[in-house]
Amino acid sequence: MLIRGYKLSIVILMLIAFVVGAHAEDERYRELELLTDVLTLIEHNYVDEVKAGDLLRGAVNGMLATLDPHSSFLPPEMYREMKIDTKGEFGGLGIEISLRDDILTIIAPLEDTPADRAGLEAGDQILKIEDTVTKGLGLDEAVNLMRGAPGTDVTITIMRAGFTVPREFKLTREIIKLKSVKGKTLADGFGYVRLAQFQERSSVELAAILEQLRLENAGEIKGLILDLRNNPGGLLDQAIAVSDLFLERGLIVYTEGRDASSRMQFTARQQGTEPNYPLVLLINGGSASAAEIVAGALQDHHRAVILGTRSFGKGSVQTIMPLGDQAALRLTTARYYTPSGTSIQARGITPDIEVMTVEVKEVQDPEFIHERDLRQHIEAPANGVDKNAQVPSSPTFQPAEAERKDYQLMRALDLLKGWRIMNRLQPAA
Repeated sequence: MLIRGYKLSIVILMLIAFVVGAHAEDERYRELELLTDVLTLIEHNYVDEVKAGDLLRGAVNGMLATLDPHSSFLPPEMYREMKIDTKGEFGGLGIEISLRDDILTIIAPLEDTPADRAGLEAGDQILKIEDTVTKGLGLDEAVNLMRGAPGTDVTITIMRAGFTVPREFKLTREIIKLKSVKGKTLADGFGYVRLAQFQERSSVELAAILEQLRLENAGEIKGLILDLRNNPGGLLDQAIAVSDLFLERGLIVYTEGRDASSRMQFTARQQGTEPNYPLVLLINGGSASAAEIVAGALQDHHRAVILGTRSFGKGSVQTIMPLGDQAALRLTTARYYTPSGTSIQARGITPDIEVMTVEVKEVQDPEFIHERDLRQHIEAPANGVDKNAQVPSSPTFQPAEAERKDYQLMRALDLLKGWRIMNRLQPAA
């Protein structure tokens, strides 16, 4: 009897599950029916004729807008641009453009590109691209006209201050590689690296720049500033690779989502780790996503001092899912957590040292009169220590004027220099 009752219970449970499942399916079909009913009513009754494709894309966008700000539908052209941005290279001319007073204007030609070699200059106005007049043209349209397969030609018509009439420039497109990482020696022994976005080669470019900094400083980096301010993020694997450069071991980040495939852990490897020199990482409200992963990992492992202002607070992971018509779906599939288990979603990374942006104006020291300037001053004893003899030779590297006006950057440099000086102080006996 017991066994029969047990079997009967299983059958009832299966029937309930079937009924509930069938009910859920019925509910979904009723909702889809509502969508098709509205679509049909609009097509037949709206004041103007509308395309069904436009209505469906609008419905998809509306559906995704109910989820979160980062889930979105990517039409073919937007999906293509996104892939170009993350890859960091494309066929083009090598110029940054903008609209000034509704005129397409060159912001700057990139170094050693077709535009640079042809002599195009910042401030040049682009009046035509081939036969297309640029007046009224959007930036995206202009970019699309100038980009193309490497080796193909494009003629642009330029007006410049000093030209009496517009001139044509014929250029041949090349592969343009956008560098996401730039670096320099800021002061003798102290390096500065700016990482603008996490692209496919960011970690490789960063490693190369660190090697260059070592070469410039007799094989040793005494301290490094990694600038992630206004870095909107990018590729997750590159955030992990950049963190891995500075960590010998331990968890870098982990992700959790509903689907099992979205639950992952990423750890650091000892191979290729940078020496343990002092590191300051700059962040601000424009540092988001992948930039926050790096800041969170280095902060939790006490590998870097985080300096600046609170970061943006984007703690979610988006997966790009290609669709049939060259479009794609960008869908939030997981949350990520720093090694200590902290979600920075809508909170951001709090810097260890908060330093606001400040406008800096340099003021020259007044002229002081010293002891040696006084008449009949007593000369220094011959066996005394001449402090001037201890003054080091002139530095090879010094911050440029624009860098000296960057208050957060100068505070970071002072911190690194002070770090070394404090370490040399002997504790009192």
